[in-house]
Amino acid sequence: MVSAIITAAGKNRRMVEDLKSRNLEIKHKLLMDFGGKPVIVRTIENVLKSGVNECSLVLGHFSDEISEALQDYPDERLKIIKNPDNNVELSETLLNGVENSAPGLILCAAGDQPTVTPETYKKLVETAVNCPDTKNCVSVLARKDTGLLKTAKGLGMPFICHSDLLLKYLQHHKDNLNPILIEMIGDGVVFYGIPAINELELMNINRYQDYIDIKNHL
Repeated sequence: MVSAIITAAGKNRRMVEDLKSRNLEIKHKLLMDFGGKPVIVRTIENVLKSGVNECSLVLGHFSDEISEALQDYPDERLKIIKNPDNNVELSETLLNGVENSAPGLILCAAGDQPTVTPETYKKLVETAVNCPDTKNCVSVLARKDTGLLKTAKGLGMPFICHSDLLLKYLQHHKDNLNPILIEMIGDGVVFYGIPAINELELMNINRYQDYIDIKNHL
């Protein structure tokens, strides 16, 4: 059983600031056009193409707008979950997803990473499945070094590990993701870095210029 969690609960603050400064229509970054479909739809499609058994999309801020854009989504593997409180840290959003997912390996992805390919997600899953100890292993998209990693500095999503490992660390933190990954590797959790297919896979859409840069490379 391999589940997936896509986090999409953020405030969209930086994108709103940029759109206002350019006198452009205010819109959530996950609902902006990306090759004819909203960013969040592209991300969901790529995650589901990795072959996961289920996928939880965890919402917070702007949950009504994002839910409306997905109300007719055709894949039954997708389920939408809302945080009970919008003003939470990323670790709390992930924990909500884990608590609503089946036990086992869980692929964690960010909604604003529509350029991560199904092939890379598949490689992350394959590496985790083949790890000698799946309950003490994290397979993560590498930002620099690949293979067996000595540090988790600078790492984030996407990654995959066992639900038991996520519960162990997420239940005791209200923080961003990187400090938690650093603690995990310090405790002896094994990290494997998977190389990106291209530079676009390493980009998140946070600001309007990120969105433009990615679209220009499509």
